[in-house]
Amino acid sequence: MPGMSYPIERRRFVADAGKVALGVFAGPALLAGDVLRAVPRPGPDEPLPAGLFTLGVASGDPAPDGVVLWTRLAPEGRMPSRPVDVRWEVAHDERFTRLAARGTATAEPRLGHSVHVEVAGLDAHRWYFYRFLANGEASPTGRTWTAPAVGVQKIRFAFASCQNYQAGYYTAYPHLVAEEVDFVAFLGDYIYEDRADPKALRRHDGTDEPATIAGYRARYAHYKADPELQRAHAAAPWIVTLDDHEVDNNWQGEYPQDPDQQTPEGFKARRTAALQAYWEHMPLRASARPRGSSARIFRRLALGDLATLHVLDTRQYRSRHAGSIGVAEEPGRTMTGDEQERWLLDGLHSSSRWNLIANQTQLASVDHQAGPEEWWEWDNWDGYRAQRRRLLERFPAVNNPVVITGDRHATWVSDLRPDFDRPDTPVVGAELVGSSVTSEGDPDRAAFARHWTPIMAESPHWRYIDNRRGYFVCDLTPDGLDAALRVVDTVRAPTSPIRTAGRFHVTAGVRGIEPV
Repeated sequence: MPGMSYPIERRRFVADAGKVALGVFAGPALLAGDVLRAVPRPGPDEPLPAGLFTLGVASGDPAPDGVVLWTRLAPEGRMPSRPVDVRWEVAHDERFTRLAARGTATAEPRLGHSVHVEVAGLDAHRWYFYRFLANGEASPTGRTWTAPAVGVQKIRFAFASCQNYQAGYYTAYPHLVAEEVDFVAFLGDYIYEDRADPKALRRHDGTDEPATIAGYRARYAHYKADPELQRAHAAAPWIVTLDDHEVDNNWQGEYPQDPDQQTPEGFKARRTAALQAYWEHMPLRASARPRGSSARIFRRLALGDLATLHVLDTRQYRSRHAGSIGVAEEPGRTMTGDEQERWLLDGLHSSSRWNLIANQTQLASVDHQAGPEEWWEWDNWDGYRAQRRRLLERFPAVNNPVVITGDRHATWVSDLRPDFDRPDTPVVGAELVGSSVTSEGDPDRAAFARHWTPIMAESPHWRYIDNRRGYFVCDLTPDGLDAALRVVDTVRAPTSPIRTAGRFHVTAGVRGIEPV
């Protein structure tokens, strides 16, 4: 990897990171005695429990000069209700003998004792190691990456979504770690708010859906205790956004999925708690910290002059579900809100070689029924058609637009047209919809083919469909984007082989997808 600044092979770190996530290397054995003595310790009247770093570490939102580092103090014993100073270190080597940056952050009880450090002053396009120190303990060691400045010729990234804990094991993540990507884009449904299912392969915590800050914190802690998820976070920075299950299934702006069962006041309080817990558990900057029931999550990241990544939030500002084609076509309906739409349309005119749009729900049109009758899912962009048309009509003037999407629990690779009802209109872009990590469990491929193959024959903009579990890994160069769909055999066992189900290519200057 260009600009590597440490002496070990990346694959060796991947193997060692697994031991860290499982607690083999974590703890005081990592530290010299003088470093331990320098770490702030609690007063004798409020001792801290042991095992502070049970949720691991993470990094995110890489910039050319820095990155966000995250952890949360969450021991099995109760945390005292007081601030705790936490040291952090960034180094060129895994032994932390050559420090690049260091400092102290405060884990506040009102923020769930989470720690968000916005490190600056690092070199562009380099790999670093990081860790946290508190109460004589060291966190697991993480590895992170800074974005390139200019002149980069290749970026390798993965994207994934939908990791329902109850639906299966995170068998895809060990393989994702081994892909040696520069970053992971996670496109929503990091947690699921479902109540515990006694018949599930792995059961959620608690007995009901979370609705308070305590409930959402517990749900995130339940997910983040998974060692494979911790390994994936420790291996590379994540760029995250949310979808619906971080709050409530299919919620729309100020409205829950079941307004007859949740009052406006009650849902606002629930949304406030959910967004607060989301920020507390993600490697997000202070600018994304919620203010009441809203949080500024949409943002833009520069990946040198090679690409700009536009990260959308299609939940907080959207209009209510349409319910009919006539309503879906209304020009005032919005998926993003007016401010975010203007921000996106303006930002798409960047000078970057590529424009990547990190999106939650499917942009390409999907009729769910074969034949002359139609059945639409209003939660996707099919329910917000006028805005979709405005966006896609801009694509011809945009440098190489590619949309990466989650949500569907299946893979859809599509050409994009402003009017999907007119297959003779020009293709203006490409969309890669990734499958889920676990959600819906092991697929019934035969049933999927029986239902969707006839519809695909009527949908010429679809280029490929699949319902196996996994993720996409993409290699981006000035000349093209190569995407590989990676799928596991099962999520019903702790481990599984992985295979490449399909390869796809987008050539710079050529609109649309080319299956390989």
